[in-house]
Amino acid sequence: MDTVTLKINGIEVTAPKGSTILEAARLANIEIPTLCFLKEINEIGACHVCIVELGGGRLVTSCVYPAEDGMEVFTNTPKVMESRKTTIELLLSNHNRSCLSCVRSGKCELQTLASELGVEDEGLYDGVKTESKIDDSAIHMLRDNSKCILCRRCVAVCEKTQGIGVIGANSRGFDTCIGSAFDMGLGDTACIHCGQCIAVCPTGALYETDACDDVFAAIADPTKHVVIQTAPAVRAGLGEEFGYPIGTDVEGKMAAALRRLGFDAVFDTNFGADLTIVEEASELLSRVTEGGVLPMITSCSPGWVKFCETYFPDMIPNLSSCKSPQTMQGAIIKSYYAEKKGVAPKDIVVVSAMPCTAKKFEIVRPDECGTGYPDVDYVVTTRELARMIKRARITFETLPDEAFDDPCGESTGAGVIFGATGGVMEAALRTAVEKLTGETLPRLDFEEVRGTQGIKEASYNVAGLEVKVAVASGLSNARRLMEMVRSGEKDYTFIEIMACSGGCVNGGGQPRQPGYVRNTVDIRALRAGALYRNDAAKAIRKSHENPSIIKLYNEYLGSPNSHKAHKLLHTTYVERKINK
Repeated sequence: MDTVTLKINGIEVTAPKGSTILEAARLANIEIPTLCFLKEINEIGACHVCIVELGGGRLVTSCVYPAEDGMEVFTNTPKVMESRKTTIELLLSNHNRSCLSCVRSGKCELQTLASELGVEDEGLYDGVKTESKIDDSAIHMLRDNSKCILCRRCVAVCEKTQGIGVIGANSRGFDTCIGSAFDMGLGDTACIHCGQCIAVCPTGALYETDACDDVFAAIADPTKHVVIQTAPAVRAGLGEEFGYPIGTDVEGKMAAALRRLGFDAVFDTNFGADLTIVEEASELLSRVTEGGVLPMITSCSPGWVKFCETYFPDMIPNLSSCKSPQTMQGAIIKSYYAEKKGVAPKDIVVVSAMPCTAKKFEIVRPDECGTGYPDVDYVVTTRELARMIKRARITFETLPDEAFDDPCGESTGAGVIFGATGGVMEAALRTAVEKLTGETLPRLDFEEVRGTQGIKEASYNVAGLEVKVAVASGLSNARRLMEMVRSGEKDYTFIEIMACSGGCVNGGGQPRQPGYVRNTVDIRALRAGALYRNDAAKAIRKSHENPSIIKLYNEYLGSPNSHKAHKLLHTTYVERKINK
């Protein structure tokens, strides 16, 4: 490999040829600050926070400037520090500085840099500010451009990672702002509610629609029986909000915290994931053996489902009719659980803690009310759940580990890996293969579909049938895969698609990590690792062997894909127009 050797702050550094100064500095354990930079997504050198000084006194932006042989670089000279401070002061001069009430206070990258550089609250450049108003037209999020720094991270992730491109820079000069074409509200575009723009925003300009107050009000209402369910990926991310390392599984402390918040029952959406697999595997087997529409495509990711309805409406028949785990579980809570508890469905409030902002959209879709009432009443993201715990002053770190409640709290290893890309596929294969062959699998790990690659493929010989599968995460990858299927270039039996790169562990509602972490650490892999370890430790690792699921069918549903199961657990889809 060709290399270059340079000096950074007097330290000799050897870096691969083609590296930027920013990349070379990291090899010397020197972290140059950035705001706009996201590796392989937004490498535009726009904010100039990453400025460094070359020998000779010239200032350059390190995120795009190539490292060269013999170069001398200084990252913390007075000239550099003054330049960075001036940049932050200029950004703040056009910024809404209501930091105390901002959802990002304490975790804002702009705020952190201002503190590090000694920027005063009242800057030298205060004056007229760009006019802006809050866009609250989308059901899942709000945009407050008074806090936007025009870094364009959100624009880049929407266009490049998700392949949607419904936001960009409008107007020019001082009037430049980020928004949708023709000043449309985000809710009027083909946005698929994934929230990846929120996840990468360095300030409080983007944030999810907050349901915390509504949930607290429901808990305080003595006429309501309020239950919560938590998605697989939440336990792999929630700890980050309380100082735990990325990839820490905090399932037990999470269950304990939820009880202390006052919920009447604490359930695990992994139960709903196991139920989804039983229904989905039955549907797949029916399609395979009876000549149904193939490939069958998973329907657990609401962002992906809306993407399919919008951009690939001709392939709606390929979508599994199964609801997602959260709405399946909600329907069971308001029917089976309601009967067991002796509580009327109208008096039950189901709250979902999800890693996904698109789940806020999913619960208001048509045909998500199996009992005549909404399957789920409120969705809070992992971030919102953390805020609720902190607001209630629950000392999360000192909590004991507690278990989920029955009957919707028992789950298998197959249910927990739903949160990682490839997890739904692997869980389905564990059940479908055994149902097709009538034999017990000697090995449950389908490692070919694991990992954070954008598209994965595998083929299995099952009872004489060739079962070809594919897994995609991130909608730009999904688009590529779907176009190959549509053209006939690729032929599969079963496809799993997740809207977010890496799956739910990297959902738009997960804890936000600063740019330097996102650029240097594979957050997706670390969080997924927590789920796979959880799976490996489970006594039962196949969805169809979950005793609570077996009991549910014996006592209530009858059989997978029965009339009652279809009424409660399956849904329909609609073709959508593109407004972009």
